Amino acid sequence: MALRTLIRAPLFLMGLLTTGLAQLPLPASAPRGFWALPENLTVVEGTAAELRCGVSAPGSVVQWAKDGLLLGPDPRIPSFPRYRLEGDPTRGEFHLHIEACDLSDDAEYECQVGRSETGPELVSPRVIISILVPPKVLQLTPEAGSTVTWVAGQEYVVSCVSGDAKPAPDITFLQSGQTISDISASVNAGSQEKLFTTEATARVTPQSSDNGQLLVCEGSSPAMDTPIRVSVTMNVLFPPGPPIIEWPGLDEGHVRAGQSLELLCVARGGNPPAILQWLKNGQPMSTAWGTEHAEAVARSMLVMTVRPEDHGLPIFPPSAITILGSASQSENKNVTLSCITKSSRPRVLLRWWLGWRQLVPTEEMVMDGLHGGHISMSNLTFLVRREDNGLTLTCEAFSEAFTKETFKKSLILNVKYPAQKLWIEGPPEGQRLRAGTRVRLVCLAIGGNPDPSLTWLKDSRTVTEPRSPQEPRRVQLGSLEKSGSTFSRELVLITGPSDNQAKFTCKAGQLSASTQLVVQFPPTNVTILANATALRPGDALNLTCISVSSNPPVNLSWDKEGERLESVATPPRSAPFKGSAAARSVLLRMSSRDHGHRVTCRAHSPELQETMSAFYRLNVLYPPEFLGEQVLVVNAVEQGEALLPVSVSANPAPEAFNWTFRGYRLSPAGGPRHRILSGGALQLWNVTRADDGLYQLHCQNSEGTAETLVRLDVHYAPTIRALQDPTEVNIGGSVDIVCTVDANPILPGMFNWERLGEKEEDQSLDDMEKMSKGATGRLRIHHAKLAQAGAYQCIVDNGVAPPARGLVRLVVRFAPQVEHPTPLTKVAAAGDSTSSATLHCRARGVPNIVFTWTKNGVPLDLQDPRYTEHTYHQGGVHSSLLTIANVSAAQDYALFTCTASNPLGSDHTNIQLVSISRPDPPSGLKVVSMTPYSVGLEWKPGFDGGLPQRFQIRYEALETPGFLYVDVLPLEATTFTLTGLQPSTRYRVWLLASNALGDSGLTDKGAQIPITTPGLDQPSREPDYQLPTEQPAGPSGMPLLPVLFAVGGLLLLSNISCVGGFLWQRRLRRLAEGEERPFFPCRDGGPRVSTTDVEPYYHSMKNFSPQLPPTLEEVSYPRGFTHLEEADMAFPGHLYDEVERLYAPPGAWGPLYDEVPMGSCDPCWLEETYEDTRGIYDQVAGDLDPMEHDSLPFELRGHLV
Repeated sequence: MALRTLIRAPLFLMGLLTTGLAQLPLPASAPRGFWALPENLTVVEGTAAELRCGVSAPGSVVQWAKDGLLLGPDPRIPSFPRYRLEGDPTRGEFHLHIEACDLSDDAEYECQVGRSETGPELVSPRVIISILVPPKVLQLTPEAGSTVTWVAGQEYVVSCVSGDAKPAPDITFLQSGQTISDISASVNAGSQEKLFTTEATARVTPQSSDNGQLLVCEGSSPAMDTPIRVSVTMNVLFPPGPPIIEWPGLDEGHVRAGQSLELLCVARGGNPPAILQWLKNGQPMSTAWGTEHAEAVARSMLVMTVRPEDHGLPIFPPSAITILGSASQSENKNVTLSCITKSSRPRVLLRWWLGWRQLVPTEEMVMDGLHGGHISMSNLTFLVRREDNGLTLTCEAFSEAFTKETFKKSLILNVKYPAQKLWIEGPPEGQRLRAGTRVRLVCLAIGGNPDPSLTWLKDSRTVTEPRSPQEPRRVQLGSLEKSGSTFSRELVLITGPSDNQAKFTCKAGQLSASTQLVVQFPPTNVTILANATALRPGDALNLTCISVSSNPPVNLSWDKEGERLESVATPPRSAPFKGSAAARSVLLRMSSRDHGHRVTCRAHSPELQETMSAFYRLNVLYPPEFLGEQVLVVNAVEQGEALLPVSVSANPAPEAFNWTFRGYRLSPAGGPRHRILSGGALQLWNVTRADDGLYQLHCQNSEGTAETLVRLDVHYAPTIRALQDPTEVNIGGSVDIVCTVDANPILPGMFNWERLGEKEEDQSLDDMEKMSKGATGRLRIHHAKLAQAGAYQCIVDNGVAPPARGLVRLVVRFAPQVEHPTPLTKVAAAGDSTSSATLHCRARGVPNIVFTWTKNGVPLDLQDPRYTEHTYHQGGVHSSLLTIANVSAAQDYALFTCTASNPLGSDHTNIQLVSISRPDPPSGLKVVSMTPYSVGLEWKPGFDGGLPQRFQIRYEALETPGFLYVDVLPLEATTFTLTGLQPSTRYRVWLLASNALGDSGLTDKGAQIPITTPGLDQPSREPDYQLPTEQPAGPSGMPLLPVLFAVGGLLLLSNISCVGGFLWQRRLRRLAEGEERPFFPCRDGGPRVSTTDVEPYYHSMKNFSPQLPPTLEEVSYPRGFTHLEEADMAFPGHLYDEVERLYAPPGAWGPLYDEVPMGSCDPCWLEETYEDTRGIYDQVAGDLDPMEHDSLPFELRGHLV
């Protein structure tokens, strides 16, 4: 006793000290953690909610998160006006208070404590605020508040739908205050997320008692204290009760003839009330009646005078028979019953039947009844036997007056008697059953009325099924079943240890039967006891394994991570469930490698072939030790993230991880580009190549320290450091395009080359050799070709995005190649010493070309002020424009030669300067399409003579004399569809070209082609051949064009002389004043050149090399030079740099060709109307009429050489 007192005193003092410390304020150095955690809340919409959060973390930022969204540390929480933080922050109180909760507040919340110098961040468990939303309305069909009319006994369907709510509300129906059970309900999604609606349907069968009552739909929810209701009023139609005749003398039935008789007929109930009518011998007597709606009574009074023919008394049978008394009795006991009839006239006799056997009544009597009738009664007492059970006991009323009718009332006799025999069917006693075996016990009984109640008991306790659904159903108790006179009840068991040698009893009244089971089971529980909890390397640990109970006994063994251990047995102890217990111990010596290992005790039953196990996890305290899987090299991408992992083993976990890089310690709190994770790993972001190197890690816990080195290898995208641009090579030579990069890692196949070109064949590198060594890649070109010149791209991809791309231009040097148009280039100009002409020479070559000009083989003196040369260089294309001022027929109508030279060679071409003349005939006239009524033509225009030319088609039908003429519009067109032809007809077609000086040959009439139009039964086709141009056969008729010119000249002669003279005088006056300038009101103000706009000097050379860019003269020519954009070039940038001479400033040069002055005549030739009396000339609207040669001003006539 004294020793116990000495032990209790220190414990009492320690309790007081602990309680006092718990009540003291927490110091700043107290461990970080939560002292109050939030809990799940369920609140009703519109009410307030508060989540508690108590924190022991001085100097840390505390804030709440809602569904992962941080609300911020500001106690007012500005983004959420209904939210605020309550409590005293100095005491660590950060409670989240929410006013007027709505559905948006239904979310997950957590309290977060930021990281500080005292420790890492803390996060509370997530809790949920569940917002309950009550339903606002109920929608009832039929409409709430209305009155519905139904017929009694018929079934109707009523539906009720709730408004949005959370959770889904429960809907019940009340009919006249009574709950309707026949309801089907479904839950549907509401108008918003997390809201639901309930739709319920009820089947209603109204009765007469429901008339005027309410049918109510009631919605209830946990969010409401009082359910909401809507209702309709039921107007139930039902038939009235039988009519009753009320007359004071009805019982006597006597009345004198001539007496006035008043009879009242009353019908009660019914909706609507009854309609009454009096009948006598089937004939209507009166149809007047009255209704009292409040009492639902209909009345009709019949007033009549009795006549002798109304004499006679009524005869009526009993309306009902009633048996009084109980027909249920135990066997060998008396049953007493009484049979009573309703009033009848005359009286009836009664007799009793039991089955087919007639019984003798013990007493009979007759009493007066209503309406002058009589009531009969018979009493019966008899002894019941077991064999009488189930027989029909009948009371029968009969009379001679009702021979055609029989009146009966029957009951079923119920004789009670006990069961005759009771026994149990199941496994034989003594049979060994395995635990978990399904055992079926059946209790059977024979006979008995009422059916015997069979009850199962286990060791004198009634057997019941588990009530909770979560409990395993190891016992299934069947219901009472009947087969003939045999009754049974089944008990199904999943055997367990508690069933071993248990006594199962079945009772039926006073009878009982029992059986006993023998169950074999493995250990019910295996427990391990240890003599120590905190272990260190070198400590000894004693573990004891105890098997609580098993049947039969088990063998115990020990192992550690699969390695068997030697153990010692201990004395056994008593075991529950009438089984056997066992115990065994093992002694272990600890090391750091044992930490976390499991020491397992196995209890094996050889007879059951089953093993149960339990393990003890070793907790060994030891200093940090780096594991073999510790990563020593980490690869990262520049500007990306890097994670230097830590694979360290220690118990307890390391208290600190210190990282050092190049002698500098990284801050444990983190920095702008690094953070030390909770597991010690170092995370870096925005990594640069300067971060590459060795990082030293120092780990420490309460048991000791450890160090290791981790290398960070930073990969970065390639950067091109050297790329010779441009790279030049003579045609036929060899060259390397060298690309040098800075990259990490450097991979063997990271260099790739592309050739830039518009066409697929321009991009091929098949004839080139790709090489790479280290950080240098080469593209070697053997026997360079002109087609290989262009832009190449060096692409370097070492797996780190983005790949590096460098553009380099390959320049293939070659001798000049002058474009030689065919036929000989001709340039036309007026040789009146006032006009100018421009000669264009274009050549290709690299390097730049120098142009020289000769006239008739003599070098041209460019110092002469009449000669001006402009040179243009566009990549490998070079142009020289020679402008000749004050062209003189005598001096300048000659053959000019342009020679292009560079260090690799030279080339030349010839250009003929001629006078303004008639156009050359067009060539290449051919048929491109044909129908029965039209033909499509195409041609190539010839030299236009230095003036705008136009085309005219002349055709004739070979079977019809005369020619027809059609002018081609627009003027510059080179295709035309000739219409108005006849099917299956042969035609001959001529094409003429003309300008202001005349047509293209008056002798041969231009190009000619024969055609034959297809018939109507032949399909239109595209000709697969080209008809040759030929001269017309035979002599031609008078040319129509000169005639038309002459007629037009005569008609305009007077007007031209007057208007021309006036305009000439005005022009002379303006020239004197220095204001004259060319005037072209109908055509472009560009220079007038000696050929068409499509081919101004020569045949197009655009297809000479697909890789070359368009030339200056091909862009917007001949309307002056415009600046070219790099987007129009096939090469990126200028491959050949003569920037100072490539482009002229805007307006620096005038038009390439001097405008030919047109004098006082309007170049938009006046339209004249001519009518051919023979109708062979089809006039086309807008045609330009040719003019006589003599009508041209002198300046346009030139000098013929």
